[in-house]
Amino acid sequence: MKLFRSIVELQNELFEVRKSGKKVGIVPTMGALHEGHASLVKRSVAENGATVVSVFLNPTQFNDKSDLERYPRTLDADCALLEACGADYVFAPSVEEMYPVEDKRQFEFPPVTTVMEGAHRPGHFNGVCQVVSRLFYIVRPDRAYFGEKDWQQIAVVKAMVRFLKLDVQIVECTTIREADGLAKSSRNTLLSADERAIAPRIYEALQSSREYAKTHTLAETHEYVVSTINAVDGLEVEYFSIVDGDTLLDVANWDDSAYVVGCITVYCGKTPIRLIDHITYKK
Repeated sequence: MKLFRSIVELQNELFEVRKSGKKVGIVPTMGALHEGHASLVKRSVAENGATVVSVFLNPTQFNDKSDLERYPRTLDADCALLEACGADYVFAPSVEEMYPVEDKRQFEFPPVTTVMEGAHRPGHFNGVCQVVSRLFYIVRPDRAYFGEKDWQQIAVVKAMVRFLKLDVQIVECTTIREADGLAKSSRNTLLSADERAIAPRIYEALQSSREYAKTHTLAETHEYVVSTINAVDGLEVEYFSIVDGDTLLDVANWDDSAYVVGCITVYCGKTPIRLIDHITYKK
């Protein structure tokens, strides 16, 4: 496995890879890798001749600078995990390498960029599109792998790919969870022992709401999830949206769409740590 910090050096390497006829997969990450990332990398390794994993903590997608400062940075451990997964290349550039000049491009694809995370984190998805498009232009991958935990982000990236007419397949990969149901996330490492103990209650409430929904209205199900989670000391729902899985717009009744997803963001602990998850009600 090779580590690159220079765009030109990585591109020169990939030029030789493509000359040999190999397909290239990319797994974009911000580091602090875990088993969820590992599952993406292993799938890319299985489906492509070469796999590039980016490890870049992208400042343009953080609307809360304290969140950026707290984000874990573990490049040595990340490289060890990636080598064990069979990755061929790690791309870990500096901010100056990725953004030699300010990226003033504006990406907006309503409603997918303006609802839920888009509404609560102004500028976040614009930053995501800035960095992911840069990575796609640099690497020119055949396939790009994203975890379904960041469900809305996948919709945004797909919209960006269509807008820019990029020739890359977006591969959605199943959310990897801890044994107690908590979705794997780099932010989990920021949780205290007490916070980690209550965090699984989020997915527990989502799971139980799927059965609850069979005999209750959508509005009742929404209230059930929010009240169940808020009843746990140390958890506070920022938003819970039940949406059409294609448009990401709110639905009022179960019969309004054949594809219905519940998306949630919860603050955990006193700091607090922001955790996201989702569940599919109909598909």
